Amino acid sequence: MGLIVQKYGGTSVKNISKIKKACLLISAEKNRGNNVVVVASAMAGYTNTMVKLAENFSKCFIPEEYDTVVSSGEQISVGLISMCLNGMGIKARSLLGWQIPIVSDENHSKAKIIRIEKKSILKLIKEDTIPVIAGFQSINPYNNRITTMGRGGSDTSAVAVAASIKADRCDIYTDVDGVYTSDPRIVKNAKKIDRISYEEMLEFASLGAKVLQTRSVEMAMRYNVKVQVLSSTSGKPGTTLVKEEKIMEKALVSGITHSKEECNITLINLQDKPGIAAKIFTPLSKANINVDMIVQTGSESRKHINFTFSLSKTDLKSALGQMNANKKIIGFQKIITNKKLAKISIVGLGMKTHSGVAQKMFSILASKKINIHVISTSEIKISVLIDEKSTESAVRALHTAFKLG
Repeated sequence: MGLIVQKYGGTSVKNISKIKKACLLISAEKNRGNNVVVVASAMAGYTNTMVKLAENFSKCFIPEEYDTVVSSGEQISVGLISMCLNGMGIKARSLLGWQIPIVSDENHSKAKIIRIEKKSILKLIKEDTIPVIAGFQSINPYNNRITTMGRGGSDTSAVAVAASIKADRCDIYTDVDGVYTSDPRIVKNAKKIDRISYEEMLEFASLGAKVLQTRSVEMAMRYNVKVQVLSSTSGKPGTTLVKEEKIMEKALVSGITHSKEECNITLINLQDKPGIAAKIFTPLSKANINVDMIVQTGSESRKHINFTFSLSKTDLKSALGQMNANKKIIGFQKIITNKKLAKISIVGLGMKTHSGVAQKMFSILASKKINIHVISTSEIKISVLIDEKSTESAVRALHTAFKLG
């Protein structure tokens, strides 16, 4: 008898019809002789509604209360799924994050899991009862308040639960039937990838592919959790995450990703001296703001520099606040921002052993008269910041050039 964790995203539980369909998939897995643990997101659109409600009180923003509000959707989902399963004659019980408990640090809205007390989950399994766990939720032990793990946090909840109970597999059910070589809405001949390495998927997730939350991939890689992404509509086999050594033929480029959630900040006319970067990034780190690409440019006098870094648009307001609050310490003259940017990335294990990929990428973009603002590379990816208006043209051209269709 196997042990399978099934995670259902918002689009997979967005209405009663979808919930009933999800319960049929749960029942089918159980009929195959496996024990099942379910993790669920809020119904599609619910969390966005809660965020908008909370924003009405932005002047008296309290992180603990914000998490209380935005985490409410998962409670509804797990209750409805449990009711549906019991109505089908399958014993099930809903569990909220604090009831297990899933213990996190104290970073509300960006909480990281410290540990999962798995006894309550294993007890229900032993009693032939399906635990239906609220994703996205955890508890801060320091103040006994609900915490949330950021958008897409239910993926991380599912993988963490799978790791803690040593599940045989973690199935992530969503509205797509796997991971594609690019966004099928932009590239019509994008191809589904049957197997992808953890390393490649980590780059895909961090660079704009919204199939899995980045932290869930990190956790799957760290604890060697077998993860499969598949459609809750078809239920057909999707994309499986595996170790690099299990990928026999390492494609030069596995896929093209993009993100329109990018912006950058440029600090003008700083003193060119040791420690300046630390003065910039220390307050950003304390505010839990992730920075991506970084560029430092010098002047002819070699006395002053400009410093540019990219970040998510959602963090721009907070980052600007941190920079202005520390203006005297950092010593910049003025700030320039650019909100109309997109990040385009090519990812592939084969890039480790082949040269010329960057040259080809840059040549293709040049042929389309697309200007590159910033470049960032790693062993298996190359990312560029370009004007947002050129996103679709760049993605299609690169997908064709690297023969991914």
